[in-house]
Amino acid sequence: MADAQNTPSIAEFEKSLDELETLVRSLEQGELSLEQSLGAFERGVTLTRACQQALKTAEQRVEQLIQRDDGSLGTRPFQPDPSE
Repeated sequence: MADAQNTPSIAEFEKSLDELETLVRSLEQGELSLEQSLGAFERGVTLTRACQQALKTAEQRVEQLIQRDDGSLGTRPFQPDPSE
């Protein structure tokens, strides 16, 4: 699992996601120069990777609550649906 110092906080994740949304809107408007668009795209790739890593780290920390056959409760590591 990732080191706590390298794990982005929820606030950092949300800030990155907000910035990414702003970059996408700017690119969609089509008013940026080619150089500005390339810079925005490169920044967007960096932000996307950071967000993906944060989500992966969070997913590793999530556990599912399960009910065993005997009716007792337990937990198991989260396993995402492979079809997604």
